[in-house]
Formats: sequence, structure tokens, C-alpha cells
Amino acid sequence: MEKILIVDDEKNIVDIVAYNLKKEGYQTIKAYDGETGLALALSEDPGLILLDIMMPGLDGYEVCSRIRKKSQVPIIMLTARVEEVDKVIGFELGADDYVTKPFGVRELMARVKANLRRKGISETDESKSVNGKSEKMLTFGNLTINPDLYEVRRDGEPVELTRREFELVKYMATQNDQVFTRENLLENVWGYEYLGDVRTVDVTIRRLRTKLEVNPNEPRYVLTKRGVGYHFMRDTEEI
Repeated sequence: MEKILIVDDEKNIVDIVAYNLKKEGYQTIKAYDGETGLALALSEDPGLILLDIMMPGLDGYEVCSRIRKKSQVPIIMLTARVEEVDKVIGFELGADDYVTKPFGVRELMARVKANLRRKGISETDESKSVNGKSEKMLTFGNLTINPDLYEVRRDGEPVELTRREFELVKYMATQNDQVFTRENLLENVWGYEYLGDVRTVDVTIRRLRTKLEVNPNEPRYVLTKRGVGYHFMRDTEEI
């Protein structure tokens, strides 16, 4: 039974979320402030964390940042903020996903299940690498993708990517010049069906460009297909 940590200073939200998670068969841990949430995240080893952003004292951004220094546990940010920049900050600090308040129970449960599923796939992939079943190294121009190490290098220098950013670029780079809709990427990288908000794909793509491209305004690899979605330009043969 997966343990899920809920951190939010609004007790009624914590109770509602905990009730619905228990109905789905999850064990829940509750925290009503950032300090307690951080302590529980590091001591209880939850399988996933639902983390509010706007809390007094230690806010969700700081909690997320500190957790990421110790753990790769999936973190879903719960936010009442609708500005894109607020979501970008959360992603940059290592959040895996976000749900905007007020949210529906169906949407939240779908995000929880998807992120736990992605976590399981990642752990399986890492186990295969440890046991010698390595994946093929990929090289495109000045980019090198190492699936075993979850590492991308540009001109030989490591690029700091979140797990989700790495999964996105790896998926696009291995699909033979396919053009992907945002809905397709949500399903295959984030692991959930389209639920009405594809902005998380656009935000992640923009962040990828700032890290991978020499000039993000004139991308060489992560390209936009106007009216359709995105594709990865494979400049060179794989080695």
C-alpha cells in the first residue's frame, strides 16, 4: 500500500483529499505546515507527496527544494495560483506535476495514479540498468543522452534536468522524427489522459529549450510544428 503525504495548511482540503485517497486504497500521512511536511517527507519515506504552495512559514517551494536535495519522490504541487510563472518555479525546483485549486477529485486521483505509475516504470528501468540490461546511448549533434544514467550532456557538459524533463526528451528523441500532440505527450510521458489542461507540456518544453538549446528562441532540437505540437530533430545517427 503506497503512502501518500498531504501537506496543506487548509485542514478541510487535507481531510477531503485523504478521504478520497483512502477510498482508492492508499495510506495517507497528513501535515498542516511546511516544517512538519518536510520532516515527514524525510522520515516516513512516502511514495508520493501532495504539496500546497501557499503556506505560512516554510512555503511549498522551499519544502520542494529541500526534499529534492534528499529524494526523488514524486511531488505534485497544489496551487491556487494560476500564473504560468508560478508553475515554472515549481518545476524548476523539482516538482513533477501540479494541480490548480479548486480541483476535481477525478483529476487529482488520475494525477496521483499516473505519477505513481511513472515512478514504478522509472524504478524498473533503473533496475534493468543495474542488472546489466543497458539502453543504447544516443547522440544528436552536440547532445548526448545516456538512458542508464538519466543524463544529458551538451558539448560534453552535463545538463541539469528534472526526471520529467529527461523522460520527455528521451521519449521524443527515440520516436523517429514523429510529431507529437500535447495530448500524446501527456499520455506517454506524464502517464495520464487529457483532462483539459495541456499547459504543463508547453511549460516543460520551454524549460527544456532553455537547457538544451544554444539559442532557445531558435531551437535546433525541440521544435514546434505549428497547429500540431512538437517534435525532436534528429541531426545525426545514433551511436
